[in-house]
Amino acid sequence: MNVEPVDEHEVTALLDGLAALLTDTVAGGASVGFLAPLGHAEAADWWRGRAAAVADGRLAVWVARDGHRVTGTVSLALPDKPNSRHRAELVKLMVSRAVRGRGLGRRLLTTAEEAAAAAGITLLHLDTETGSPAEHLYRSAGWTRAGAIPDYAADPHGELRPTTLYFKQVGVRLGAPAGTG
Repeated sequence: MNVEPVDEHEVTALLDGLAALLTDTVAGGASVGFLAPLGHAEAADWWRGRAAAVADGRLAVWVARDGHRVTGTVSLALPDKPNSRHRAELVKLMVSRAVRGRGLGRRLLTTAEEAAAAAGITLLHLDTETGSPAEHLYRSAGWTRAGAIPDYAADPHGELRPTTLYFKQVGVRLGAPAGTG
């Protein structure tokens, strides 16, 4: 499976595949900001809205494909404030249920981390549903748990669930102050 960055035109061209991935992720119980059942049209509209953020540099998106089928994605939300340009938020790491357990989640995560470091970003952060399978991935990839917030977001079934915050320094030597790596 190829993992490649996509621009705003490719996001638009891949709308059907990205929407199918999002609906599959929500149907599988992942808390990625949507309630079940999530319709294809709603998922496509959401992705269509991301194209503008990609175009103006607020969002970087990578897509994994097996042939023409979208099997995974990950994004980095890039801040627009001068005092936070050293950090980014890892968002919407999704892997199709059909290909889970084959290392694609790790590959997408590594791709985003390496791209962030190459762009001069030194700190990544994310939130994920407490107790979700994603927590194992982040911990095993060296992310540090910062804490949990109760009743943070509704899961796809509408039940309020806690979220756990994680961070990871990238592009710097471990323990080195930012700017010296």
